[in-house]
Amino acid sequence: LYASDRDKESMSRGWFVSAMPDLNQQNSFMANYITQNSLWWIETLGLAGIRQDTYPYPDKYFMAAWARRIMREYPEFSIVGEEWSYNPLLVGYWQQGAKNRDGYQSNLKSSMDFPLQRILMEALTEKEDWDSGLITLYEALANDFHYASPQDLLLFADNHDMDRVYTQLGEDPVLTKMAMAFVLLAPRIPQVYYGTEILMENSRKPDSHGLIRSDFSGGWESDKVNAFSGSGLTREQNDMQQFMRDLLHFRKGESAIHRGKTKHFAPEDGIYVLFRYERERKVVLILNKNEQPVELDLSRFREMALEGKEFRELVSGEEFVWDAKLKLDNKGVLILTNMKQE
Repeated sequence: LYASDRDKESMSRGWFVSAMPDLNQQNSFMANYITQNSLWWIETLGLAGIRQDTYPYPDKYFMAAWARRIMREYPEFSIVGEEWSYNPLLVGYWQQGAKNRDGYQSNLKSSMDFPLQRILMEALTEKEDWDSGLITLYEALANDFHYASPQDLLLFADNHDMDRVYTQLGEDPVLTKMAMAFVLLAPRIPQVYYGTEILMENSRKPDSHGLIRSDFSGGWESDKVNAFSGSGLTREQNDMQQFMRDLLHFRKGESAIHRGKTKHFAPEDGIYVLFRYERERKVVLILNKNEQPVELDLSRFREMALEGKEFRELVSGEEFVWDAKLKLDNKGVLILTNMKQE
C-alpha cells in the first residue's frame, strides 16, 4: 500500500543474489519459454508437484499465469510457494482465493506456513505466561480466519534452509516429539525433513547449511551408524524413529485428520488441547509442558460429548474411559483416539 516504486522495482526485477541472474518474465518470449520448460519437465518426469522457491521475487502477474497454465494442463498437480515471511497477512496474500485489495489472484493453492512454524518453536521453548508459551500457538492457529484455505498451507518444523528442529529445541527429544505431533495433526499439509526421525542436528554450528544438509546415516560401507537397519542408533534415536513410524502410519489412515474439522481450547496451566474430528471419530492432541505430574480437568471439553467413551493413547497403547480428570505424569505429548464401540 505504501511501498515506493524503487522498492517494488528492486523486489521484482532485482537479482536475488549476484550469482543468480533474474530472468525477465515480462518478456513474452521468455515467459513462454519458462512455462513450456516447466510443462516439459512435469510431463517428461511424471512430476507430482513443484516447490517454487522465493515465490514473491519474480513478476507476480507472470507467476499467476504460470500457475494457471500448469494447473489447467495438470489439474491434480501440486504447487507450493515459498513466501519466507513470518507475517500471516503476506503468506495469505499469495494463496488462491485470497480477497486482496488490489484484486490479485495467484492461482497458487498452497503456500508455506512460516508464521506457524516459528511460533511452534517459540511456544514450546518459552516460559508459560499470559502472552508467551502455548498461548501464542493457540493464537497463531486462530489466525486461520485470514487464509482462503488454511488446510492447504504447508506446515513444517524445519527445512534445508534453517536449523534442524532438534537443534532449535535445544536437543530436547520430548519437545521434538511435541513439535512433530503438532505438525502432523494440525489442519495443514505436513512436510517432514529427512533425518528428523533420528534426531539429526547441527547444534555445534548453527545456521551451517553443510550440517543442516548432512548425509542420512546408512547406505555406505564406511557409515558407522545405519538408520535403515537401526545399527548404531542411540536409545533416544531409536525411540524417536519408532514414534515417527507410529505417528505417520496412524495419520496415513485417519480420515479425521485428512478431512475432519478442528477445534482447540485455550491453553491452561501449560497444557494445550486440540481436537480433530469427523462424525463420531475423535483424535485428541495434548501438549503438556509441565515437568511434574498434573491432572487435566476433562469437564472443560464437555461440548465434544466424550463422557464415558473409551480412548486409546497412540504410542503407549494405554486405554482409559473419558471421565472427570486425566493424569499427566510427565512433560510430553499424548495422542488419543476414541475406540470403536462394539
